Amino acid sequence: MSAADASPLLAANSWREVPRRLAALWRRSLQFRTVIITLGLSGLAILVIGLYISFSVASNLFQAQREAVLDASNNATAAAQSLLSSSDASDRASMQLLMASAIRTISSVSGSNDLGIFREPGQDPASIAPSDRLSPGLSGVITPELREQVQDNADKQYWQSVALPDTDGGTDPGIVVGSDLELPADAGRYELYIGYSLAEAEQTLAFMQVTGIVGAAALLALLSAITLVVVRGVIEPIRATAATSRRLAAGDLGVRMPESGEDELATLAASFNGMADSLQARIRELAELSVMQQRFVSDVSHELRTPLTTIRLAGDVLYSQREDFPGPTSRTVELLHTQTDRFERLLGDLLEISRYDAGSVTLVTEPTNLVHLAGDAIESMHQLALEHGGEVRLEAPGGHLDAEVDPRRIGRIVRNLLGNAIEHGEGRPIVVAVDSNETAIALSVRDYGLGMTEEEAARVFDRFWRADPSRTRTIGGTGLGLAISLEDAVAHGGILDVWSRPGMGTVFRLTLPRTADHADVVSPLPLEPLDAGAPGPAPTGAVGAVPGVDTGAQEVHDA
Repeated sequence: MSAADASPLLAANSWREVPRRLAALWRRSLQFRTVIITLGLSGLAILVIGLYISFSVASNLFQAQREAVLDASNNATAAAQSLLSSSDASDRASMQLLMASAIRTISSVSGSNDLGIFREPGQDPASIAPSDRLSPGLSGVITPELREQVQDNADKQYWQSVALPDTDGGTDPGIVVGSDLELPADAGRYELYIGYSLAEAEQTLAFMQVTGIVGAAALLALLSAITLVVVRGVIEPIRATAATSRRLAAGDLGVRMPESGEDELATLAASFNGMADSLQARIRELAELSVMQQRFVSDVSHELRTPLTTIRLAGDVLYSQREDFPGPTSRTVELLHTQTDRFERLLGDLLEISRYDAGSVTLVTEPTNLVHLAGDAIESMHQLALEHGGEVRLEAPGGHLDAEVDPRRIGRIVRNLLGNAIEHGEGRPIVVAVDSNETAIALSVRDYGLGMTEEEAARVFDRFWRADPSRTRTIGGTGLGLAISLEDAVAHGGILDVWSRPGMGTVFRLTLPRTADHADVVSPLPLEPLDAGAPGPAPTGAVGAVPGVDTGAQEVHDA
């Protein structure tokens, strides 16, 4: 396509964009909407008033012209009739002279040269009756209806609106007035028609209409300017308020609105600044409280390390000699050993959570194969899975690409998800899937337990949350595993989400960008499993059993 062909196309496209841009401006600009609405309503009011005034002026002007024409025609008819009545003409020649004199009188008194004189039909022939006369301006203008009215009603005037030809070949509005004349010496009665042009009145009306249109346009322009100035004076403080609120929402707590005057806008600015002061003070208090809380958790965790180490050493000594103790004492030593392990893990998780809350977590990333990492996690929890009667199966059709991650933290996520699936999988098999694409790598853990409702799934990452508080943990979880896993995923720029349905099991999916520069990633694994709702045989309780689906409600707790 040449440049000459492209130019009209670009112009057409730019014109097509005008309605869309105007619609966008209408939605976004209060100032534009106010000016347009003001112009529209003002224009409508001016149009209605202008039309009313125009019709009123035209009607009054026509009525005035009509009255003047009727008076002039009546005076001309009376003058002509007086001339005719005073004449003693008795032959055709003198009657012709008398008619010519009457016509001059009518033209002089009426001020019009458009005349028509016709002898009324139905009268006896008279040799002295003058011939009919018709001005060219009235040719084809006088209608039969008007002549019939004049013929049937003597001594009365009748008028009719007509179009009179002008010198340019067009027409002008006019009025034809009809009456009758009585000639002497038995010459008979004649119809008299006088035509009056209303061209000057039409020009006057047109001038008034043009003046009204110009005045209306000037008034609209003036209203636009006034509305723009007034709206701008109101919109600018609103814009300042919006800009200040955006900066305040972005974290600039010291920004304030300028206060000037004593009007409503000044009151708004003062109220806004008072709100900002209160908000800043409250946020500062909350920040200080959060710092104190984080410091308290960190300090308590560190302070508990020393007595916990002592308890741990003493407990290990007792645990190593538990066989020498009586039955109840031996059982007590085993419980002490188990709870000490759990207490130690809880302290570690509290320290980790406090680091995330304080924003002091640093990732140590390196190229990591998520398949190998998942295999190591499955191997480390193999014995636990056997104790719960479940089988853990790894599926990695295309997940053998490395990702830049912190292997310690990602491994902790996998172990947490596996532990949660083992505890709540009801002894059914567990499927760990790993896959990758150009931008992301994903790992999902699927169990065939009793599942969760949507409300429970929405709270599964809350700290220390349990769907059924009465249900005890069977593998010693601290209640912080899934919360820490979510923090680990977010720290990598990834996503940890969950799918669960009652009676269909649960899926946790971890999606991580392969490199730090991949902002928009699409998970290569679906969140909702393809076999969702597909029933299977009931589990046998042995490792490697086929998953079955129950219909009860699952109480899920993080590992």
